[in-house]
Amino acid sequence: MTINHAYEVSSEGGVRHWEVPYARLEHVTPEETHPAALLSLLPGTQLTGTVLTIDATLSVAVVDFTPGMVYRHTVRNVRTYNPGVAELTWGAIQIGDPIYYDRTAALAALLIFLTTSPLDLAGAANPLFGFAVDDGSGLLTWPLGNLATVLTPTNVPVLQVGTGR
Repeated sequence: MTINHAYEVSSEGGVRHWEVPYARLEHVTPEETHPAALLSLLPGTQLTGTVLTIDATLSVAVVDFTPGMVYRHTVRNVRTYNPGVAELTWGAIQIGDPIYYDRTAALAALLIFLTTSPLDLAGAANPLFGFAVDDGSGLLTWPLGNLATVLTPTNVPVLQVGTGR
């Protein structure tokens, strides 16, 4: 049997760690362990993952785009926005809830990139980042965050969709 070296496969499904120039990221000053989204022609279709390392000299970040990886991220419990104005509704985060990379600039200024809102402040689609999952530690009390009245940034284990959409 001949193996074509131009095509490589992994029997484990493959880990997807790719180097990305800062200029191709939604947030152009990435930090290690933070969520990331690549720029896209169509809002809501961005490839998303978790920043593993950064090289400020070369302005590149290594991002883990592997589907099914679970990382703990700060998630804001924003459900909806009053478009162009402010956050409108909030809700507790449950196991299985979709988590979105929120493109709202105010959130980026706080270095919080994930919410439970499918639309950003401008009313454009947010890309699906992953889903809230239990980490198996027995230390999490669900639901997470405030039930419905106040914005609550919460540390949530998120199963990222990465390249597996």
